[in-house]
Amino acid sequence: MREVKTLGLLGTGVIGGGWAARALHFGIDVIAADVKPEMQEWIRGAVANAEPALARLTFAPLPPKGKLTFTTDLDAMAAQADFIQENIPEQLPLKQRILAQVSRHAPADVIIASSTSGLMPTDLQRDMVAPERFCVAHPFNPVYLLPLVEIVGGEKTSAATIEASKRFFTYIGMHALHVRREVPGHLTDRLQEALWREILHMVNDGVATTGELDDSIIYGPGLRWAAMGTNLIYHLAGGESGMRHMLAQFGPCLKWPWTKLEAPELSEQLIDRMVEGTQAQAAGRSIREIERLRDDYLVAIQQVLRNFNIGAGATLKNLETRLYTDASLEHTYDGVKPELDGPLRLVSTEVRPEWIDYNGHMTDSRYMQVFGDAMDAMYRRIGVDEDYRASGHMFYTVESHISYLTEARVNEPIYVTTQMLGLDQKRLHVFHRLLRERDNELVAACEQMHLHVDTHAHKAALIRPEVFSKLEALRATHAALPAPNQAGRHIGMPAH
Repeated sequence: MREVKTLGLLGTGVIGGGWAARALHFGIDVIAADVKPEMQEWIRGAVANAEPALARLTFAPLPPKGKLTFTTDLDAMAAQADFIQENIPEQLPLKQRILAQVSRHAPADVIIASSTSGLMPTDLQRDMVAPERFCVAHPFNPVYLLPLVEIVGGEKTSAATIEASKRFFTYIGMHALHVRREVPGHLTDRLQEALWREILHMVNDGVATTGELDDSIIYGPGLRWAAMGTNLIYHLAGGESGMRHMLAQFGPCLKWPWTKLEAPELSEQLIDRMVEGTQAQAAGRSIREIERLRDDYLVAIQQVLRNFNIGAGATLKNLETRLYTDASLEHTYDGVKPELDGPLRLVSTEVRPEWIDYNGHMTDSRYMQVFGDAMDAMYRRIGVDEDYRASGHMFYTVESHISYLTEARVNEPIYVTTQMLGLDQKRLHVFHRLLRERDNELVAACEQMHLHVDTHAHKAALIRPEVFSKLEALRATHAALPAPNQAGRHIGMPAH
């Protein structure tokens, strides 16, 4: 299977727009194909709407964004793509016909995947050319933030297709879950469907409103589900004996008639109750407003989970490790490339709403956070990573001096550059500049001294040779740069 540089989208819509946003953000070009010309404006709007949340997901260095093109010629898209993701309506005859058509124009080493939420891959690949390169790749909305993708093969799908698909989706920051047997609805939708049926029954029977049922999830099990699934949570419920005790204690409850597996009839009365309930929950907010709220908390949850290396946070952490590794390969300090003859641009972000103080601009602690992110990026690029820290070595910040020069307001795009001022066997002297993207105005400057430490002995130690050589090459390059005006300044008050 070929390296994926261009993703072809067969059909756009909500799911297609989500795939486009995620792929473009991580440097993959996208050719979106849809028989409706008006979908070009729609998918570009969907990508633009997703970008603010994606931009906040990680500070790791990203590749240049991919380019989005649109066509109404499905066959032309198939001939140019390295990987094709189908997102057309959930109608088996329609999918079979279009997948067969596209497979005649896509090279045999191009994987064709379907976003179907429930159809069987064996049925979908029936009429395709080279059906062994087909699989289901079922994502979850919003595709650009939720990392789960279920990979399901059909009877003719090759093991190579499954593995290549997993590699591609992992590359763009997803958790590729291989569903080993094809079943209608795959895994997650079957679980969601069971909960959905119970919701419909309880609304239909007048037990609860849609809002009350949602409250029963978001204030309770929903918080647990973000990091632990039902099985591990129930294992905890069994105490020291775990799942065995839990089943012995609560197993008899499974015979009680609590749940109803068949869905109730969707009567007009039930439909009205569902619509009225969800409209009340929306409280006048538009779909786009609620989407932005959802995106904001999904970013925040994943960043919190990253600190615990669990669930979607572990996926985000793995993505960041890959991004930092790729960036370090592009910047070799032993043989410094010409583009590194200036200060390093290590962090690009924007001033987030939660970073704003009562004066309406970026608060003091966030400056240190951004400068710290710049140092983390620099450390990774010179080989100071998890393995280095595990060996018992790290740099500690021992001195910082920040000058605040102008304001950085909410949503202002900003970036950080780092210049090395000095180096010896144990110390690193650096100078950071925080600048506004729109006019390159200097917002703040930070001069720092970092001390290399043996973390086991809790004392200063020599920088390891493989890292020192990279720092020395960078120091030699930066020695030719002008000294920053703010470097070495004392506090801005007259001496008494």
